[in-house]
Amino acid sequence: MVKYILVLLVFLTTHTAKGQIESDKALHFLGGNLYGLVGAGIANEISDGDRTWTFIGAVGGSLLIGVAKESIDQKQYGGWDNADLIATVLGGATIGFTIDIFKKRKQRKRDKIFKDAVGENYNYDRETYPVQNLKINSLHVLGMSNTVLRK
Repeated sequence: MVKYILVLLVFLTTHTAKGQIESDKALHFLGGNLYGLVGAGIANEISDGDRTWTFIGAVGGSLLIGVAKESIDQKQYGGWDNADLIATVLGGATIGFTIDIFKKRKQRKRDKIFKDAVGENYNYDRETYPVQNLKINSLHVLGMSNTVLRK
């Protein structure tokens, strides 16, 4: 319930602040979101799902498109705007944080399913206790008890 109230409060606060942001900055933020998503997807595939590299890919993708856009603006209009570049990179960082939050949530769900399948009630730490060190038989993976084997 607290999360919903917090989201509503943030929405209402940002809704009133929308008139204070230039539409150009909002478009740069949106572009940073889109290209940050592309960069995060590419980095996620290359790094086999490493969260740090996924975030770096999101920021890097938005930074790359931001620098490209500002260099085009410099050549065509004679003006480089650092505020536009910052808005673009912030869009990528926002996507990076969002992906990180949802990946953590998905990993916690996978860990819970694994614990339920194994039937263990201890805190499972992926770095300390790798999956290879746990004794799992095929019945545990199927969610069945060892008593099936006993007569």
